[in-house]
Amino acid sequence: MSFNASVIAQDFPILSRKIRDGKRLVYLDSGATSQKPNVVIEAQSDFYRLHNAAAHRGAHQLAEEATDALEGARQTVASFINADLDEVVFTKSATEALNLVSYAMGNAQKGNRFHLSAGDGIVVTEMEHHANLIPWQQLAARTGASLSWFEVTPDGRLDLSNLASVITEKTKVVALTQQSNVLGTIIPLEEIVKRAHEVGAVVVLDACQSVPHMAVDVKALGIDFLAFSGHKTVGPTGIGIFWGRSELLAELPPFLTGGSMIENVTMTSATWAPAPRKFEAGVPNMAQAVGLGAALTYLTKIGMNQIHEHERALTEYLLNEFSTIDDLKVIGPQDMNMRGGIVSFSVGEIHPHDLGQYLDSQGIAVRTGHHCAWPLTRKLGVPATTRASFYLYNTKDDLDALVAGIRGAQKYFG
Repeated sequence: MSFNASVIAQDFPILSRKIRDGKRLVYLDSGATSQKPNVVIEAQSDFYRLHNAAAHRGAHQLAEEATDALEGARQTVASFINADLDEVVFTKSATEALNLVSYAMGNAQKGNRFHLSAGDGIVVTEMEHHANLIPWQQLAARTGASLSWFEVTPDGRLDLSNLASVITEKTKVVALTQQSNVLGTIIPLEEIVKRAHEVGAVVVLDACQSVPHMAVDVKALGIDFLAFSGHKTVGPTGIGIFWGRSELLAELPPFLTGGSMIENVTMTSATWAPAPRKFEAGVPNMAQAVGLGAALTYLTKIGMNQIHEHERALTEYLLNEFSTIDDLKVIGPQDMNMRGGIVSFSVGEIHPHDLGQYLDSQGIAVRTGHHCAWPLTRKLGVPATTRASFYLYNTKDDLDALVAGIRGAQKYFG
């Protein structure tokens, strides 16, 4: 289908709202959470209206329908990232998914390939969102493993000049983002994956800022585990995805225990069901999973490559416009090489929080602060920035409004 962001925006009811004394809502904070189209809202509502029951826990018709709806959503997710069905695990968020794999590794006993101890290594990057940094810090602290990282260059790229000395023969885990939530930088994943596998390490990918915005094929990437969130993918809150290669999920210990994830239970012991059930203790987020399935179907119909190219065009347009604004500094790459639809910036002496409040008064929603990436902002010498992040429903008119808003703020703050 042809791509028209203005037409697509009509699918999102919240974008027709008027805010701040009747101003048009200009939503430029999709890096934090995306808006939801009608098809997602209706899918989740219809589940509660017509099919609500505990999936996998009953023989009556509603339970069968709930189970079919849940497993249909799992198939949609699998197709979206080119995974096998039994490799897709539903979680409540990407944060839980990343904690799942880190805690599960911490539960691994000696002899299990995921067992870590003193002398083993975990590698991250300075770009990481706290959700893909703190779990690995904690795992290192619990196991005695060392934590090391790739640094970020002043222009917001990953420094891989010391690839072989960061990922060493002792490295067991390499955990990194595919696209920075602050800089928009897309990392050169291929050479990192190749080096990690040369030394027998597994690669955990935080795909929260990539899966919603570009085609992601887990088989083609060659990674081992992946996490992404539903709410950034025009889907509901309260649902995330953990993906892992089937042979690795078979070896990975469970994270949470309880109902639905067992094979057999006695009063003194239990054995685990195969993946994905092994990692889905309790009644799952069924309505949210159905909503996510509807979201990914919606994105697929539009086309992920078209979405990605649209966002690249918006980013290039905004970078060009920003170059005409005095005292505005882009934090991160200033060209379109390996870059996504996120632009962080500062404007002279105006504090980002003040700039954000002024833009909000004009109906423009952006993000301000450290963006859950304190080590990165400290490294770049900017304790806070203003961030504009785009999606399929944004237009050049939205970016023109942002530029006008920044110029207005410069006049307002003198």
